[in-house]
Order: sequence, then C-alpha cells, then structure tokens
Amino acid sequence: MEALKMNNWNHHSASREIGMSRSAKRQDEAQLARLGKREVLTRNFGFMAVLGFSATILMTWEGILSGGPAGTVYGYFFVWTGLAATYSMLSEMASMAPTTGGQYHWCSMLAPKSTSKFSSYVTGWLTVVGWQASYAATCYISGVMIQGIIILMHPDYIPHAWHTTLLSWAIVAFSVMINVVGGSLLPRFEGLILVIHVLGFFAVLIPLVYMADHNSAQYVFTTWQNSGEWPTQTLSTFVGMIGTVFSFAGGDAAVHMAEETKNPQKLIPVSLMSSLLINGILGFAMLLATLFCIGDLQAAIHTPTGFPFIEIFYQVTKSRGSACAMSSIMVFLPICAMTGVLATASRQFWAFSRDRGVPGWRIWSRVSESTNIPVNSVWLTAVISMLLGLIPLGSSVAFNDLTSMSTSGLYLSYIVCCILLLWRRCTGGIMEMNDYRSRNSSGVVSEADEDIINTAGAKIVWGPFHLKGIFGIVANIVAIAYLLIVTFFSFFPPTAKITASTMNYSACGTVGVMLLSILYYVLRARKVFEGPIIEL
Repeated sequence: MEALKMNNWNHHSASREIGMSRSAKRQDEAQLARLGKREVLTRNFGFMAVLGFSATILMTWEGILSGGPAGTVYGYFFVWTGLAATYSMLSEMASMAPTTGGQYHWCSMLAPKSTSKFSSYVTGWLTVVGWQASYAATCYISGVMIQGIIILMHPDYIPHAWHTTLLSWAIVAFSVMINVVGGSLLPRFEGLILVIHVLGFFAVLIPLVYMADHNSAQYVFTTWQNSGEWPTQTLSTFVGMIGTVFSFAGGDAAVHMAEETKNPQKLIPVSLMSSLLINGILGFAMLLATLFCIGDLQAAIHTPTGFPFIEIFYQVTKSRGSACAMSSIMVFLPICAMTGVLATASRQFWAFSRDRGVPGWRIWSRVSESTNIPVNSVWLTAVISMLLGLIPLGSSVAFNDLTSMSTSGLYLSYIVCCILLLWRRCTGGIMEMNDYRSRNSSGVVSEADEDIINTAGAKIVWGPFHLKGIFGIVANIVAIAYLLIVTFFSFFPPTAKITASTMNYSACGTVGVMLLSILYYVLRARKVFEGPIIEL
C-alpha cells in the first residue's frame, strides 16, 4: 500500500512538473509573441547555462593577466563602475524586450517614429561589426597565445604568421562543431566552462601568490607609469585602460541568446549583473595578485612569448613545465569561450537577417529543421573569421586593430540605445506594467494594443527589472558618459609617437564598414528593411 501511495505521489509530482514546464513554455512563447516574433529556436538555456555563457565570454581575470601591469587599479575601478551602470541599462532593455536582435530592436522601439527605421538599421550594423570583429580577433589571439606557450617550451621556435592563421582556424573549427551539433550540448558546455572558469582562477592565483616574491603596497597603489610617452599621466592612464575594457567586452552576449533562454525577462538581467559581479571580483583579485607578484617588469614586457603573464609564471615558478601548465589554463578557457562568442555573433546576425537588414537575408535567416539552429549564420560567421585570419599574412598591424573595432562597434551600439532610453525615461515615455494593465482593464488600452508592446510604434512598458526614479536617471547618465569616454580612447594608438606599425586603424575599419552598410541601405535595404518585423 505504501509503495502504491509513493508511486501515485511520484506520478502526480511528475505531472505537476510537466504542467509547470508547459506553462513556462507557453509564457515564454506569449512574451515573444507580444514582441511580434514567432518561436523558432529551442529554449535550452537555463540560469546556470546562460550565466556560464555570459560570465565566460567576458574572460575578465584571464584578460587582466593578458594585459599585464599596464591595467592599473584605478583604471579597473573606473571600468567596473562604468560597466555596472551600462549593464543595468542593458538589463532594463533586455527585460523589456528579450529578443535575439538586442540593440537594434531596442533602438527601434525607443526612437521617435521619424528616425526609428534608420537608427535601428545603423545600430544593427554596429552590433554586427562589434561581434564579428570580436570573434575573429579572439580566435586569432588564442592562436597567438598557443604560440607563446610553444616559445616558452621551445625557445628556438620561430612563430610564422601562417602558423597563427592555421591555429586560429583550428579554434574556429572547434567552436563550429560545438555550435552546429544542436540540442543541449552548447548550454551544458557553457555550464561546464563556468565551473572551470572559477576553478581555473584558483589554480592560477594560489601558486602565483604563494611562490612569488611580493612587491610593496606602495608600489602597487602609488607607482604610475607613462610608457607610451603621453603628455600627461591622466591621458596615459585612459589609453592604457583599453586593455581592461577589452577584457570586459561582450556584455550583451546573453542578450542575443534570449530566444533560446527560459524566462528571459528575468534570467537575462540576472545573468548580466551576476556575471559582472563575479568577473569583477575575480578580475580585481587577479589584478592585485599580478601587481604584487610581478618580478622583472621589463623582462615581462619584452618577453619573446609575447605575453607578460607567461613570463610572470616562469619567473615565479622557476620551471618551464609549471609555467606551461598555468599558461595552458589561460589558453584553454578563451578557446572554450569562443563557442559562446560564435553563438552570439551568429544569432545576432541571424536576427538582423530575419528583419532583412543584411544582403542575402533569405539565406542567413534560415533555421535548421533538425537542430533549430541558424546553421547558415554560424557557418558565415566562421568563414568571415577565417578570411579575416588571412590578413596577418600581409599585415599583423591591420589585424590587431580588430580588437578596437570590437570595442567601438559594441560600445557605439550601447550609446545609441542608452541615449534613447534616457530620453524616454525623462519624458515619461515608458509605462509601468501595473499601470499598463490597469489602463487595459479600464478600457483605456484596447485589446489590439495589448497584443504587441515594446517594438516599433507600439506601447513601451517596463519589464520586471528596472531602476526607478532618480537612480535610473543617474545610472543612465553615468553609462552614457563612460561609453563615450571608452569609445573615444578605443581609437587611440598605444603610444604618442605614431608610426605605421603603431597607428590604430580601427576607426578606418569601423567607419568603412558603416559607410558600406549605409550605401547598401540607400541602394537596397531602405526598400526591404522596416525595423523588427511583426511576424504574428
């Protein structure tokens, strides 16, 4: 009898779980429908998966070491504070409209009707530039890092450019394999990498702190350097801060996986803010450890491996094998993170294609019927990265500026959205959800108006996450100020003495791509692109 009762209880419990799962699925579909979009992707990402996706793409503590001692404590706090305000704005907009399109969708819903179409188009292309450049640059940098480890173990090795290209292509192939398999492989992989991301931090930090000779607190907190020979120390600090900025790049990654995430209105904002907190703490701890434990600074800067952190590990451990093991963690995690960067870049491109913003949109907007993944966009992003990987065969300087293009492209798209959000919140253009529902129940808002919200021409309503009153306005202003400063300095060369090899050509690349996109808009896109399409 007891066994029969237990079986009945298990049956009813399972039925309730299935019912709750179906109810949650219907709620996610209804939310997407209110934004005018059909459910075509599979929602395989839960909280841990999307948090792993967001946190590991940032690679903050890994990036801090790669930047070496140039990233100062005070510059780090400036970036962290500015990003806290920026992420809160992204979280607000993601909570309002959790779509894969992200910035260009938000721009469309927030901009005045007269400028909604064009501003959405430009913002979409800025995001395309940012994410495509991010994927190509990080794949290449990961290849260079592998060569750095080879040089550590075999000092007579000569790192030819074509070796780097082949290594970056191998990383592309690995990330494509994880992405195109489909099912729950990618979210499970991202959850696993989150665990390795945290454990790897301690695997590097503990031997670094324990074995190294420590510098004084005065050296860490009061020693300023101007290796770029800039006119003022302040200018030098802002230019050197870009390394820290790049280590935090990719904050909107989880946004572009919104249509594959369960309950995205709540989970996307939570994952964004949680990833900033986790990576901020880990990054700051690693920054302090690096500054306290760094030995011969000039040897680290001029190391033949090309990466100061490899030389620091070697100085600390006095063993090539130990330094190789610690450096391998630093290389393994970015390579794994490329799966998430590829997913983000391809999903954003797919969404923009779905709304007819790119040439050949019919091809890139297709979704595989067997895996529910935009495979064509995945392959296109991979091919673009491989083609860009050929650039270093002719000029490594031109390719290195892709890192600046990734920062400027994404940050410019944030700026447009944040400015429009500030305008809407200061003019009362966004309704509270409770007020909206109250107006609807009283007949002020018709049923037809309730069907579509938070898209071009429709009512704009706050989502579950938003900062109220003066706190939201202050955070919005801080975010805009921070983004303008960082974008401005992302176009600066690393040193005041500019030569052909030190010039930053990223402005030419960013402006060039945007001019081509505007030309396409004039010739073709203005006839087919109307902003986010209402599919329902």
